[in-house]
Amino acid sequence: MANRAELNERRKAPLATPSDIRPGAVKNISGALNALVADVFALYLKTKNFHWHMSGPHFRDYHLLLDEHGDQIFAMTDPIAERVRKIGGTTIRSIGHISRLQRLDDNDAEFVDPGDMLSELREDNKALVLSMLAAHGLCDEANDVATASLLENWIDETQRRVWFLFEATRKQ
Repeated sequence: MANRAELNERRKAPLATPSDIRPGAVKNISGALNALVADVFALYLKTKNFHWHMSGPHFRDYHLLLDEHGDQIFAMTDPIAERVRKIGGTTIRSIGHISRLQRLDDNDAEFVDPGDMLSELREDNKALVLSMLAAHGLCDEANDVATASLLENWIDETQRRVWFLFEATRKQ
């Protein structure tokens, strides 16, 4: 059985995951992905907030659309965080950590018009695409093709959400 000093040393040991990516690139990519996962959690919660508080004549369509979008967004969280760990980084640890890293604004308003909800989500998804493209650039520089490949799929999904939200808010 290990003595107390040995246990304390093991607790201090970093979460060293072997990686073929340079340490500086791991730090940069992990930082970009951690900010991305924070934004994804923030966007997920905002999407669900608007889903739960949707009202008006298009309630059913918008409610179902936002439920589908929420599922897509949430599905990104674990693969992003796991990718950070796979390349040798560490990832977010708490709601507080998310709030420190997120770049998308929350919306705590008592009431938001359905059209404004969809427009706000469209803009947030557009911002998410830009963040993913920036992270993809870091991956390209580090020859991290696996992370870049994941990002490409999420960029496509997010652009699709932007398109749907745009079409749902168009004035005929």
